[in-house]
Amino acid sequence: MTRPINVAVLGATGSIGRQTLDVIDRNPGRFRLFGLTEGVRSTNREADYLVQGQAGEPEFDARVESMVTDPRCDVVVVAIPGARALGPTLSALHAGKDVALATKEVLVMAGALVMKAFAGRAQGALPEIKGIRPIDSEHSAIWQCLWGERRENVRRLILTASGGPFWAHPDLDLDQVSVEQALNHPRWSMGPKVTVDSATLMNKGLELIEAHHLFGIPLDAIAVCIHPQSVVHSLVELVDGSLKAQLGRPDMRLPIAVALAYPDRLSDAVPSTSMKELSGLEFHDLDEGRFPSVRLARQAAVKGNGHPAVLNAANEEAVKAFLAREIPFSGIVRSVEGALGAFKGGGESLEAILDADRWARAYIRENSGSLRAL
Repeated sequence: MTRPINVAVLGATGSIGRQTLDVIDRNPGRFRLFGLTEGVRSTNREADYLVQGQAGEPEFDARVESMVTDPRCDVVVVAIPGARALGPTLSALHAGKDVALATKEVLVMAGALVMKAFAGRAQGALPEIKGIRPIDSEHSAIWQCLWGERRENVRRLILTASGGPFWAHPDLDLDQVSVEQALNHPRWSMGPKVTVDSATLMNKGLELIEAHHLFGIPLDAIAVCIHPQSVVHSLVELVDGSLKAQLGRPDMRLPIAVALAYPDRLSDAVPSTSMKELSGLEFHDLDEGRFPSVRLARQAAVKGNGHPAVLNAANEEAVKAFLAREIPFSGIVRSVEGALGAFKGGGESLEAILDADRWARAYIRENSGSLRAL
């Protein structure tokens, strides 16, 4: 009998981490929890590795590196929020592990470095993605649509966005949005940072950069559209004019199951989608004037040389300031734009990327006071 797949979960007490544990629990003959990192909300789990933090998820340390590089570990689920996920992701990839990636900031910050870390591992078709299995619902959808397709047959990718809580209210003054309003997502249950990113649509900007690196598709061949029902998780347009889409309930256990079981499918990973749920689907153009995050992300990715790292770090710090009620909701994107405008550029080495990250965080902390009075 084939042994269960040993899975390490980084960020086990977060939303994705908890749902990953649920998938593992419901498939005991298929998966085994090998190790995890957890924050203050204990999971009460037994594993070969258990790394606990005192406030939030633990920082990357030698014990985490031992876990993700252990020869017995098969798959590493990266669900640590933000830039802290970069270190363990690179270590896991260098050790030859498959990585189920939920933290888009890893590829936003250092996409070229991450893809280079295991260049040559993939054999054959485009969707192998050289050992990375995306957990983001949009990238999982694109990945599934690309199974069996050749790169030359792909014209463009279309990322769908729910629009968050404010897209359908064009008359709402975004300067006056409260934290509670921003955290009231109409479709998904996510952590506060990701939920705010959905409200500003910065998540789509980050996902655009992530898709560019994952699938090797030019930035100008990746589009974003508003799809409020969140049933179509993303689409691929092929050169013959056809569209392929992946549809399903807005339940993150499905992309988690796809990533863990690939190339197999888990039976009844989530409830089936009824045909009634597919009626009345809407698709709308993104208003980049009202929600400029995607434009900023595309510009940062084109510039490179540390600009994507600045985009990511500035956004993280600005979201923290908003959640702490220190800046208005509209100040998040204005802060990011200010940081990108002030950044003089850096390099593409890991050290240069981390320097850009530190610079952006300091910039936001030093300049957020100018937005507090708004």
